[in-house]
Amino acid sequence: MRNNSFPNINLRLIKKADNLAIARVIRQVSAEFGLTADKGYTVADPNLDQLYELYSQPGHAYWVVEIDGQIAGGGGVAPLACSDPGICELQKMYFLPAARGKGLAKTLALQALEFAREQGFRQCYLETTGFLNQAIGLYEKLGFEHIPEALGCTGHVDCEVRMLKTL
Repeated sequence: MRNNSFPNINLRLIKKADNLAIARVIRQVSAEFGLTADKGYTVADPNLDQLYELYSQPGHAYWVVEIDGQIAGGGGVAPLACSDPGICELQKMYFLPAARGKGLAKTLALQALEFAREQGFRQCYLETTGFLNQAIGLYEKLGFEHIPEALGCTGHVDCEVRMLKTL
């Protein structure tokens, strides 16, 4: 879908050809915020270079944000591993500085939540870290509530902020 407020911005489902570009975005943003592999952040994900293949599975979806034809961010949703099958997880929401402050994360998250509802998920879970204040604020505005314990088996060792939303 094209963003009419910013005609040079496009939000669309990931393609196989996007794998390298979105992995590069995730690595760059992770480095910017100190989200290192040894702490279990996304950069440790063995599927990072094959997101198209991962999110092409049933119940999975990943969207990329293009600005002037270049991948500048993305995010997705997938079933929460080792959990109730009615719970999905909002995953891998990363945006380069050029994509921030334009409402793109909100638009993408709303798209992911709608997809999750259509897939029959009843709840959406996410994990993040406390110093990503803008992300936490967005999730709160979207109706995610803080929960005390982790769900599933995400492997995110240092993601101390856990949130859940009823769909």
